[in-house]
Amino acid sequence: MLYYKAMGKKIALTAHNVNQGRRDGNDSLLNRLTLRMQYRLADHIFVHTQKMKDEVIAEFGVRDRAVTVIRHPINDAFPDTELTPADAKRKFGLRGSEKTILCFGRIKPYKGIEHLLSAFQQLSKNDPDYRLVIAGEVQKGNEQYMADLKQTIGLELERGQVILKTQFIPDAEMEIHLKAADVMVLPYNEIFQSGVLFLSYTFGLPVVATDVGSFREEIVEGKTGFICKPGNAEDLARAIRTYFSSDLYRNLERGRREIKDHAAVHHSWSAVAQLTCNAYATLAGSRV
Repeated sequence: MLYYKAMGKKIALTAHNVNQGRRDGNDSLLNRLTLRMQYRLADHIFVHTQKMKDEVIAEFGVRDRAVTVIRHPINDAFPDTELTPADAKRKFGLRGSEKTILCFGRIKPYKGIEHLLSAFQQLSKNDPDYRLVIAGEVQKGNEQYMADLKQTIGLELERGQVILKTQFIPDAEMEIHLKAADVMVLPYNEIFQSGVLFLSYTFGLPVVATDVGSFREEIVEGKTGFICKPGNAEDLARAIRTYFSSDLYRNLERGRREIKDHAAVHHSWSAVAQLTCNAYATLAGSRV
């Protein structure tokens, strides 16, 4: 960045995570110092939420006008065929009556999967129709975390109540996971924004998520999902139970269509493109 500044270039930076070290629990004075240098060297910064913009300004001294919020667009890069949710469940070996929870994405400690497992045990104790699918690769260095998780659910794994797919999920298999599930659960302890949320919306899948990062900004209670307390298995179980007793679940076919429509309106690529063009035009000293 110093080289480009010396060459007289304008620098635009997209911050998907304002401070990844804080999210991953390994923040340090050196990390914050280098982030401050990086953000101050940039001429313009793109973030995904107002909360992220406020943090960049407050913690790293960036000017308000140097930051643009572009809402995370829907992730429509994956195949979406005529496969129905009922067919997807059958391919997974699940019955239509089984309440299927999906936890999707790379397995890391900050995602709070241990709280989801505890919540699931509470739920399945009183209702044998609950099923949990955990799908995603274990990132290098987190093998012990995964081993500890498996140890807590040995009985549920043996009974087939929990399905583990700890591997990379190719694009062609995204659809079957997101259509076989009745709800996506994001039990994160810490996050700024998650692409998994918008992947769920692309397939019309409701989301139960913890109140961290900007999830509250993006989830419409009772319409696209539900919010619960972070690090609290009891409240997570309550939120999942609330979802499965809600009109959103009872009318899930209609709900999926409405969530897709909501995502298309509020997270369109055209809106992102216009905001991006405006910012670059300003940097270039011209008008769009």
